[in-house]
Amino acid sequence: MLHRVVRVHWPSFLERAEEAGGLPRFVVREVEAYLECGLLAHGLVHLRCCDCGQELVVAFSCKRRGFCPSCVARRMSDAAAHLVDDVLPEVPTRQWVCSLPWRLRILLGYDRRLCAEVMSAFTGAVSRSLRHRAKAQLGLPSVDDAHVGAVTFIQRSDSALRLNVHAHSLFLDGVYVRDSIGALAFHALGAPTFEDMEQVAQWTHARIVKVLLAHGRTLDGLSDEPAELTHDQPVLASCYAASAADLQLLGESAGQKTLKLVQPVRAVRSEARALAEYGGVNVHAEVAIDGRDRQRLEHVLRYMARPPLALDRLSLRDDGYVVYRFKKAWRDGTHAVVLSPADFIARLCALVPPPRFHLMRYLGVLAGHSSLRAEIVPKKPAAPPKQLPLFDEADEPTKSAKSATKKKTAEPSRHPWSWLLQRVFAVDILKCEKCGGRLRIVEIAKQPDEIARVLNERGYPRAPPRAPPDAEPRAPAHGQLRLVFG
Repeated sequence: MLHRVVRVHWPSFLERAEEAGGLPRFVVREVEAYLECGLLAHGLVHLRCCDCGQELVVAFSCKRRGFCPSCVARRMSDAAAHLVDDVLPEVPTRQWVCSLPWRLRILLGYDRRLCAEVMSAFTGAVSRSLRHRAKAQLGLPSVDDAHVGAVTFIQRSDSALRLNVHAHSLFLDGVYVRDSIGALAFHALGAPTFEDMEQVAQWTHARIVKVLLAHGRTLDGLSDEPAELTHDQPVLASCYAASAADLQLLGESAGQKTLKLVQPVRAVRSEARALAEYGGVNVHAEVAIDGRDRQRLEHVLRYMARPPLALDRLSLRDDGYVVYRFKKAWRDGTHAVVLSPADFIARLCALVPPPRFHLMRYLGVLAGHSSLRAEIVPKKPAAPPKQLPLFDEADEPTKSAKSATKKKTAEPSRHPWSWLLQRVFAVDILKCEKCGGRLRIVEIAKQPDEIARVLNERGYPRAPPRAPPDAEPRAPAHGQLRLVFG
């Protein structure tokens, strides 16, 4: 349904956006690459079973990191598996979450340098708190003797698909200190007190104020639409501002609050939580994980690196509006947001990270440049035995397949998708469904003539399948949409 909504309404949205100044190229590329994701007509891999000859063709993915549920989920699983297997030691860890003032989120949505400094303000405050607590509890002569470590994921959205740049940091719940013989030993510090949380929020707020002053800004003087972004990219600035403020950008109700679905709730007395707020900076640190529980640790990491939207919570009303349900209802009973198709696409545009905008960062002893990292991270197991060749020996692979194999001789930067599917869902995608044999690559088709030949030989249509007319999304029935930017 997500693909159908975007495919039907993206051309008209892009046309009207061009009339108002146009969208940046990275947003257009993101959306158009998503529309080609998983379609055989845009590239495929041809596989064949070595035993029974059963054949299979698999389409290319877009490999984008904005909102594609499949490709972002692959990044999520890949990052979580890498951290659990190769980075995080078996020591207690704790998830720290930092939310920021609303107007600051618009700036952080496109200014990667400012975002990096603001996130460093938060992680630096947590590190400072851990070091001070370690000095007091362990009797260290200096806070420099305590070494911390963390990995941070930057999320760009919340449950209502609003632009909400915030940080999820997994800190080692303690510090490393060198003992009398020079070896690094881990000392757990336990849960922070409310005073510790409040201090982290205050330190983060104070550092953010200094960072903004260095950029010629003040926290109170931030506008809903930054002048430089409005001048350079007026359409994207409007998408950011409407998304962050939870306003409708398009149509006759432009400027009004987004429609929500609310259900009656019974008042429940809230329990004490590891939560503190100061000057719009909200810090939360309730979730703690035993580092020996690798399965739960990987589950928490996948949550921290999750895609911005979930397909199972997306639906389409009879009047053409898109409904996105929340995973958990808000305290006032709000459990879903209702958006017109054009407003929905505008929010997707706001969720696309700009180029070179890093969404994952390391800190302390876990950083790649740390001299202590080799003593902390788990030792890699011995190399696995040599695998069977990628290609069926009865076939002569094409030049494109040979070149792709040569590139894979070096150690890959990511886990293969088949390996991730096996790890996350216990599904062996390279196992033949007919006889249980192994599938091998016959050809990798990238050029239009190669793709057309493979599809014709296998009896597949060259054009992607179309949904029946009654299943196609349509515009809301209460009149033509009117695009309002700026």
